Amino acid sequence: MTERTTVRLPDDLVRRAKRKAAAEGRSLTSLIEEGLRRVLNGRKSANGSERILPPVAKETGGLQPGLHLDDTAALQELDDLEYVRRL
Repeated sequence: MTERTTVRLPDDLVRRAKRKAAAEGRSLTSLIEEGLRRVLNGRKSANGSERILPPVAKETGGLQPGLHLDDTAALQELDDLEYVRRL
C-alpha cells in the first residue's frame, strides 16, 4: 500500500525534477521514489562518488602526417582553415 506524504522542497529543485521527469516520460513521484531507493540502498550518487568513465573513441589512424601536438601555431592554423571551409 502507498502512503501520501507531504515534503517541502526548494522551488528550483522541484522545477528541475519536474522537467527531468517529463523529459524521461515518467511521473515526479517515480523520480523521487527512485532517488530515495538509491539513497536507502546505499548506491553512490553520480556527483563524484561513483566513477563514470567517458566514452572511448574506436577510430584508428592517429595524427595527420607532419602534425605535432606541441606546434600550437600549426594546430591553430588547421583549426582556422577548417572554420573557413565551413563558411
